[in-house]
Amino acid sequence: MNDKVHWNRIAPTYNDEIFDVFASDKNKVLTRYFKKHWSKSKQAIDFGCGNGKAFRYLAPQFKRVLGVDISQGLLDQAIQRGYKNVSVQQADLTRPGLTLPKAEFAFCCNVIMFSDGKKNHQALKNISGNLKSGGVALLVLPALESALFSSWRLIDIYRREGVPITEIPDEEFHYFKGKKRDLIQGIVYIDNVATKHYTAPELEVILPEAGLTLTALERIEYEWDSELADPPTWLKGPYPWDWLVECRKA
Repeated sequence: MNDKVHWNRIAPTYNDEIFDVFASDKNKVLTRYFKKHWSKSKQAIDFGCGNGKAFRYLAPQFKRVLGVDISQGLLDQAIQRGYKNVSVQQADLTRPGLTLPKAEFAFCCNVIMFSDGKKNHQALKNISGNLKSGGVALLVLPALESALFSSWRLIDIYRREGVPITEIPDEEFHYFKGKKRDLIQGIVYIDNVATKHYTAPELEVILPEAGLTLTALERIEYEWDSELADPPTWLKGPYPWDWLVECRKA
């Protein structure tokens, strides 16, 4: 099944199936970064906008917003949000040479996580290529460190309950089911879908290759029930997280 068919199929139940980063952001990191870059004289592009959840943050504070997504079904929902300064366009973010009206600001939330590294690189290049010089991109990306830490925390919970690691059921680690090369490349299975996760040093390498300079890296933290079923009440921070990546085009 190709990406367009997949997301068009999910469109009717998108809100139920797709994790809501905006609602789950414990420390409202995204809101803080949006405020940092708001400007009613600038244009913004939401790459992989889905059904437009980010529009409520972008539309009131930018001159114009373009929402881009591979799924026309999701775009049909997004445009129904009714913002007069928002337009949408169906496009594949991984297609070489994607050309859009250039903007000063770009947002892309948990989209660049394909199991095919070439697609991820092309998506980053397309974001860079459609930013004006000096423009800023905010990217939300899955963190491999978080996936590994969450798994370690699960082992620690079992240990405290007297269960040695050798007796933990294999299904507890079902998301690590690929080959060694998959794990080394940051491939973790989310709902049985091979999903690219990133390490912090990796981002320092791949962003410049796409023409972007890393300017800030923070964690968007979530409650433990985003990773574990029925986490114990004593389980506190550090919490699982995604990377919030701020980068600039030269």
